[in-house]
Amino acid sequence: MAQTPLLILVAGPYRSGTNDQPERIQANVAHMTRTALQIYEKGHLPVLGEWFALPLIEEAGSKEIGDEVFNRLFHPVAIRLLSRVDGVLRIGGPSSGADEMVRIAREYGKRIFHSLDEIGQKAD
Repeated sequence: MAQTPLLILVAGPYRSGTNDQPERIQANVAHMTRTALQIYEKGHLPVLGEWFALPLIEEAGSKEIGDEVFNRLFHPVAIRLLSRVDGVLRIGGPSSGADEMVRIAREYGKRIFHSLDEIGQKAD
């Protein structure tokens, strides 16, 4: 019987260390996205909280990163997502938000990965 692919949240820095410079934020998202592709290639389904939160933030009328609308949605969306995933892969450098995702995931009893090597290939 085939193993069900894991749904894995990639948690890494978004704003941390960027001074809110768009090109640095985009570099952080690109790193998480590249990692997500590697998870996918292992046979699992990756997800980023940003994939859910950012369109909602835009639709809700946020004018800039860190405004009231942004703060009301950004981390809370990812926290809701944590109840649905099988695990979290923590990547990148310092990030209080990513660390919060790991802490909450641990409270939910989710698997925590600290490297891609810890995530096995899905058996066919």
